[in-house]
Amino acid sequence: MSKDMPAKNLPTRSSPSKELPIDPTLVREIAALISETDLTEIEVEKGDLRIRVARQVTVQAAPVQQIVTAPAAMASAPAAPMAVPAAAPAVNDLSAHPGAVRSPMVGTAYRRPSPGATPFIEIGTVVKAGEKILLVEAMKTFNEIVAPRAGTVTHILIEDGQPVEYGEALVVIE
Repeated sequence: MSKDMPAKNLPTRSSPSKELPIDPTLVREIAALISETDLTEIEVEKGDLRIRVARQVTVQAAPVQQIVTAPAAMASAPAAPMAVPAAAPAVNDLSAHPGAVRSPMVGTAYRRPSPGATPFIEIGTVVKAGEKILLVEAMKTFNEIVAPRAGTVTHILIEDGQPVEYGEALVVIE
C-alpha cells in the first residue's frame, strides 16, 4: 500500500465498544475494589455485559498449640490419663475431615436466624440432607448453608457472628 492511498476497512478508534466490548479501566477499578475490601470475587452486570473478577486466596491454618502438663500436676493425679488433647482434636484435623461442611463464600457465619433465637444446630443434632444448618451473610445478603448429607453434627467449628473465609470448615457432620 502506498502513502497516497487511503486505508480501507481498517478498524478505527472512534468506536471502542466494537473493538473492546469490556472497558479495561472498569476491570482495573473492580480489581482495585477487591483488593481494598479483601473480597475474593465480585461480579458486575449491566445489560448484556457481565464482568467477574476473582482472586485466589490461600488460607493458612493456624498453628496448633500443644498443652504441656507440668511434672507436679502429673504427680498429683498419676491415675488420670491426659484426656484434654485426645478429647479436643486440633482444628487442622477437622478441616480435612470428610464430613466437614465448608463455607461457599467469604462472609459472617451465624448459627441462629436472629440474635435471640435458638441455634439451627447443636453438637449431637441429627440433620437431614438439605436442612438449613447455618447462615453466611455476605454483602447484606443472608445465604442459607444446608447440610450436604444426613448425619449427626459432631463438631461446630465457628462461633455465632464469626467472620469466615471461602472453603473454611464450619461444622462436621458424620
